[in-house]
Amino acid sequence: MVPIGLLIAATVWGQPAAGRLLALDVAAGAAAWLLLALVPARPVLATLLMDALAAVSPAATPAATVGTLHTAMRRPLRLAVAVGAAGVAAHAARWPVRPTPGLSWGWWLVLIAVAHAALVGWGTLHQARAALIASLRERAARAEAEQHARVAEARGLERARIAREMHDVLAHRLSLLATFAGALEYRPDAPPEQLAKAAGVVRDGAHQALGELRDVLTVLRAAGDGAEPDGPQPVLADLPALLDEARAAGTPVELAGGVEDAAGLPPTLSRTVYRVIQEGLTNARKHAPGAPVRVALAGRPGDGLTVELTNPLTGGTAALPGSGTGLVGVAERVRLAGGAAEHGAAGGAFRLAARLPFPAAER
Repeated sequence: MVPIGLLIAATVWGQPAAGRLLALDVAAGAAAWLLLALVPARPVLATLLMDALAAVSPAATPAATVGTLHTAMRRPLRLAVAVGAAGVAAHAARWPVRPTPGLSWGWWLVLIAVAHAALVGWGTLHQARAALIASLRERAARAEAEQHARVAEARGLERARIAREMHDVLAHRLSLLATFAGALEYRPDAPPEQLAKAAGVVRDGAHQALGELRDVLTVLRAAGDGAEPDGPQPVLADLPALLDEARAAGTPVELAGGVEDAAGLPPTLSRTVYRVIQEGLTNARKHAPGAPVRVALAGRPGDGLTVELTNPLTGGTAALPGSGTGLVGVAERVRLAGGAAEHGAAGGAFRLAARLPFPAAER
């Protein structure tokens, strides 16, 4: 501020009255426009300096108004109002020295007050609009990120569902094939009739595995919305055939109990019970070949449904390798059906159990 004042004083000094006013306006206007370069970094300080120049020369008024607008656009409202009030005071103080012809002091005061209020309002509105746009952009970016996360989660769930269906179909069928193929390998001296029968079972099992795999793939392609497959999936009514297959493969199976009103089971629940029993038989055949399996069923509408499979631990080497993903898939399937599953070895036996809700029939 001091160099600017010295510049103005040096310019005005020694001039006639009219020349002094002209030199003052030129010097003040030039200094004010030079101060505009300071507005982006220090808008408040630069605007107050330009208001001080506007108090002695109208040539500094345009630059001072630009500074007030920038301050309102970039600083809080309270500070912008204070800077606007300083501008009004500076222009009001200039009136006694440099009055505007044809305009009274009162109207001049009203004019500069309205002008500075408009500048502050315009800047505040711009700042609010910029904040709103930034908020909308942030929300859009967050929504896009959440959408990507939901898509990734949906893809993961779909992959898990496909893997679960594939395991349920192939693990059971291939374990049967491995059992009969093992009989062919280790009993080459068996009677030709038995060898032919075992070979026929292997052939039929391979055809059935391919057919079931084709059905599962067809259903999974059709169920693109993530819903549970509605195709020809096995249910509890198919349990006798499953038990007969296990017995034919050399696994003694005992079925105890039953489900009251089994025909009234929801399809998803019926399919879940079937898959739990299927996985239990597959595990027994893989890890305890030849050991008896006890399947216990109990349930009635409104009271829930329980399924439990137990087989003794043979202590020998497993006939087929296992990864444990089948039990994980069973637990996930039961959880999706609203129930809970547990498994583990205790008392020399392996136990797989699940409890599922069985809603009462609507009347």
